[in-house]
Amino acid sequence: MENITKAFGTFKANDNINLNVKKGEIHALLGENGAGKSTLMNILSGLLEPTSGTIRIRGKEVTITNPTVANQLGIGMVHQHFMLIDNFTIAENIILGSEPTNTGVIDYKKAYEEIKAVSDRYGFKIEPDSLVSDISVGMQQRVEIIKTLYRGADLLIFDEPTAVLTPQEIEELIDIMHELVAEGKSIIIITHKLDEIKSVADRCTVIRRGKSIATVDVAEVTSQELADLMVGRSVSFKTPKGPAHPTKPVLKVTDLVVKENRGLEAVKGLSLEVRAGEILGIAGIDGNGQSELLQAITGMRKVESGTVEINGVDMTNKRPRTITENSTGHVPEDRHKYGLVLPLTVAENMAIQTYYKEPISKHGFLNYSVINSHARQLIEEFDVRTPSETIPAGSLSGGNQQKAIIAREIDRNPDLLIVSQPTRGLDVGAIEYIHKRLIEQRDNGKGVLCVSFELDEIFNVSDRIAVMFHGKIVGIVDPKETNEQELGLLMAGVSLEDARSELSNAEKQEGVGAHE
Repeated sequence: MENITKAFGTFKANDNINLNVKKGEIHALLGENGAGKSTLMNILSGLLEPTSGTIRIRGKEVTITNPTVANQLGIGMVHQHFMLIDNFTIAENIILGSEPTNTGVIDYKKAYEEIKAVSDRYGFKIEPDSLVSDISVGMQQRVEIIKTLYRGADLLIFDEPTAVLTPQEIEELIDIMHELVAEGKSIIIITHKLDEIKSVADRCTVIRRGKSIATVDVAEVTSQELADLMVGRSVSFKTPKGPAHPTKPVLKVTDLVVKENRGLEAVKGLSLEVRAGEILGIAGIDGNGQSELLQAITGMRKVESGTVEINGVDMTNKRPRTITENSTGHVPEDRHKYGLVLPLTVAENMAIQTYYKEPISKHGFLNYSVINSHARQLIEEFDVRTPSETIPAGSLSGGNQQKAIIAREIDRNPDLLIVSQPTRGLDVGAIEYIHKRLIEQRDNGKGVLCVSFELDEIFNVSDRIAVMFHGKIVGIVDPKETNEQELGLLMAGVSLEDARSELSNAEKQEGVGAHE
């Protein structure tokens, strides 16, 4: 890609960017939220056309007017927010637009065989008949990868591929990427995760505020150097925090039972407590009941039995508004489905929890000057990168959408803040900022419940860590007294007692080996 510029009105999302990718390499694209990475890749995959600049594939200049042209050139993209149809099966999503036919009728038998061949080849364990609405986020990503491979992609673009994956799933994905490049395919990976770039990429192009800053060999730079290149200043990876001073419980969950979409129990008699002045982190592999637990606490899913108490008041099966009005803030896992109304403006989204209260509305009429000025204040305070508060929320980058939701929820100053995947898809600068804000809430005497698949994040912000497995809590540990190995065993369902004895035996064996 040579001298690529993409302008939206007077705003240049890409400003004269150059990017070259070699056959059989994994090339990382690194930059802050809103730096222009996704825009550049949307141009390459045919979703956007550049204002100026040229694209060459295998030395030949091409014009990519739409995704079909990109597919024909062997370019496939796995988007950060998956492009799947919820009420279609996995197989129907994979073949959509490329259906094999026999005398004018879709040949499902042939489609299933081809999907199974791709799935088996890369070790994807999928059930083609499952509805997309019933599968985990990690599984949806696999479906997206199979979709591009099914169409014969030689250059695969991954946009924030590990944002919602567990450590084990990330390892599996990295193995898959290595297999793909060993076959001669090329990969572009858009990411903010520096350790990921170090473990998987050959070269890395850094973009800052729409311009390409540098292309470096990953083996020759440190994570700190990459972070500083990306943000343009020195960044801290560990958020400083003093000891917690927890007081009364703000959330008390007792013997909670919640079912998932298929009617099976996802949360099985779970009890936990979050106290004012502490952050309780919940670790666990995706699909172990974390989503259903938070949906039940926040009124988005029915509780079968058990109770949810917030600020000493029974909130079991109350409506979401009743729960938020009882001083509860919620940053949901899926920001598009539950966090924002994408066609509404950024300002309207920031007012969406309180639009029916003064001064935002009076006698049923919205006061837009208050809505917009309040949004401008939050945009500045939370560093939401947007040309204006009046553009649709859907046109912000994923990380800036997340900042807008967090700004709205923290601004309401709730006693209990529930956050799920708080920094999904955020760059190191934004992660540093959001972790500070969560710790600040704790220091202001608020209770914070944080669910994350990022173990670094769980260790960084939590005062206590509860590990979920198969809908139950298998152990609650102090982050100062545990490590990733112990949490990994708990996440796999090993009891705390067994995990500790297994690790201490392993240490003894190592000691004996070293002595011998």
